[in-house]
Amino acid sequence: MTTLRSSAAVAVAAAVLVTGAVGTGASAVYARDAAAPAAPVPAATVPAPTPTPASSDEFAQLTPAVTRQLDTAIKKVLAEAKIPGVIVSVSAPGKGDYVRSFGVADKATGAPMTPNLNMRIGSVTKTFTVTALLELVDQGKVSLDDPIGKYVDGVPNGDRITLRELAGMRSGLFNYSADEDFYKALTSNPDRRFTPQELLAYSFKHPVLFEPNAKFFYCNTNLILLGLVVEKVSGVPLDKFIDREVVDAAGLKHTVFPTGSQFPSPHAQGYTDQTASGKVETSTDWDPSWAWAAGAMISDLPDLRSWAKTLATGTLLTPATQAQRLDVVDALPGTGYGLGIFNVQGWIGHNGSLPGYGSLVLYLPEAKATLVVLLNTDIGYQGQEPSTLVGEAITKIVTPDRVYTLPAQPAS
Repeated sequence: MTTLRSSAAVAVAAAVLVTGAVGTGASAVYARDAAAPAAPVPAATVPAPTPTPASSDEFAQLTPAVTRQLDTAIKKVLAEAKIPGVIVSVSAPGKGDYVRSFGVADKATGAPMTPNLNMRIGSVTKTFTVTALLELVDQGKVSLDDPIGKYVDGVPNGDRITLRELAGMRSGLFNYSADEDFYKALTSNPDRRFTPQELLAYSFKHPVLFEPNAKFFYCNTNLILLGLVVEKVSGVPLDKFIDREVVDAAGLKHTVFPTGSQFPSPHAQGYTDQTASGKVETSTDWDPSWAWAAGAMISDLPDLRSWAKTLATGTLLTPATQAQRLDVVDALPGTGYGLGIFNVQGWIGHNGSLPGYGSLVLYLPEAKATLVVLLNTDIGYQGQEPSTLVGEAITKIVTPDRVYTLPAQPAS
């Protein structure tokens, strides 16, 4: 959910280069046609699922037949949505382990996508930033009911918007990545470094969209503010705090919060149409500072498989604080959003999108199942995030009663 366009999974609907993807639009950096609600659009077709759930946890046994079915469904989505490459992992205790990669990591050389590649994860970064905040809550250093004005000056309604409302996407603040001047600044110079204060300025020049806690609206501005809170309270730069207190504490080995455009090798090339020309370009080395606490991080498949469970089960937090994180409110049809985390038909986690990359990191508690999808494009298909298309195709087969799908966020 950190896209410039309207591709966040709970995202706005049309013209946003947003770093995120909770609905179609939140992942884009700039939301297109953010004034009009997104109309329902058909998803890419996939073969009708035939396996019967293997047990009461409703997760299919990953037999050779089901594996072939997954292969066929994913390849069909790639072909229809013109996705260059994808890495997929589906697993559950006692049900098997499905790890595959399809397509190419580099369209110029034809190098294949492989499961060991580093990838930009977009708004999955939000799960790390909010975890950092919640760790400070557990330490008694902040309260979720503190107003943001206690920590950051100049926030519209800052005396009334709480940290809880920021993490829950209920602040009413304007999404900086939906600002036209921001979009022009980024796409005209993708190597530019943005400061958090510059990002907030793009938001704060707009009036608030609604009163605090009045409704759900996916917004990257919220996470920039929470990143500043973590820095102020901890006295440590956000990247260093997350590296030490979240990434290292979770035992992750290849997850980084970059402070520039550096991208650990090996990695896939990323392809986006969120460009100044409107044509598809390679965005691999774009500086992710514009996404910062909302979507700048990099990870790989093994780490995200592990993080999916850590995030959903609250390993790094007290049970009471984890319960607050998972206390979701209605966000979109079939979708609830908690504190930097969503619940879609029982699948808990987050998606992400920023120019050139898409991600999906989910955990199904009843089956103790994980689902991770990593793509090297953010270009949507018929109004849907590419990660949503792949996630839907997979869950129609392995959990037909719990199909992952994210409708677009109606524009405010």
